[in-house]
Amino acid sequence: MNTRIWLPLAMASSLLGAAPAAAQEASKSYPSRPIRLIVPNTPGSAVDTLSRIVGNELGNTIGQQVVMDNRAGAGGIIGMEIAKDANPDGYTLISATTAASTIARLLQKRALFHPINDYDYVAQYAVTLNVLVVNPTLPIKSVKELIAYAKSGKTPFNMASAGAGSQSHLSGAYFQQRAGINSLHVPYKGGGPSSASVVANESQWTLIPAPAAMVHVNAGRMRAIAQTLPKPTALLPGIPPIADSIPGFDYSGWMGLFLPKGTPKAVNDKVRAALVKAMNAPAVKKGMAIQATEIVILGPAEFRKVVQESMVTNEKLVRSLGLTAN
Repeated sequence: MNTRIWLPLAMASSLLGAAPAAAQEASKSYPSRPIRLIVPNTPGSAVDTLSRIVGNELGNTIGQQVVMDNRAGAGGIIGMEIAKDANPDGYTLISATTAASTIARLLQKRALFHPINDYDYVAQYAVTLNVLVVNPTLPIKSVKELIAYAKSGKTPFNMASAGAGSQSHLSGAYFQQRAGINSLHVPYKGGGPSSASVVANESQWTLIPAPAAMVHVNAGRMRAIAQTLPKPTALLPGIPPIADSIPGFDYSGWMGLFLPKGTPKAVNDKVRAALVKAMNAPAVKKGMAIQATEIVILGPAEFRKVVQESMVTNEKLVRSLGLTAN
């Protein structure tokens, strides 16, 4: 064989053999530096709050600081796209949510990521229920009173959301559909500004994840009148389910961790083990309870099934609501 051809082939073979070995060695030392957690939402939003509770403890259990990297915009699309293209070395985690992963992309003409195909799954760690809240100056203390107020024609009666394609957008639109009411949708750039608009009475109501709602409810800045689980929950004593007034109503979300596609399995396994340990920490249990969020841990296969089912459900809902791509 021609030596000038053989040597490059031999070198290539050697490099191919060295690559897995190098990756394996890197996995053994992982993590050796801080880890970035991409949060596709604004600071102060429900997703941001929960991500910080989990991320802070995850840093303790995995042995390196977990640094929040808020990349909001387009209902979570921007953060998901950045995460997709990140180096798959375990030093970038993605805070995966119902809205950013499965809803926002339905309202884009050409989404540049696919939640099933473009990421590696670590685990689901929470179910996030939504809370129906109004500005406390309004004479509304129940779902039936909200419906009656909306049908009375009094204005302004605006519905705030964290943006087109956000969980609050879709849950609020679904509520209007089921309640038979119309309310002007006012999209904001994130959960924080959306909640602030209701507090300031710029918008009169919203249906938002519990962590974004309860900090204002407990301070008297919002009034909670119902929640989206199909039955009462000890996490929100005294706040009835919307299903009591609108039979069959059930609309909650989930949260978990993704990794960029191609992350070594050994690294994924380390992250998952550290996450499970973190979710059992007293500080995390207390923090999640304060935020009225249920801890639900599912492994990669089960989590992937949840996301697949969420995609189907939300696609049907978007079509039934007549929401169109931007």
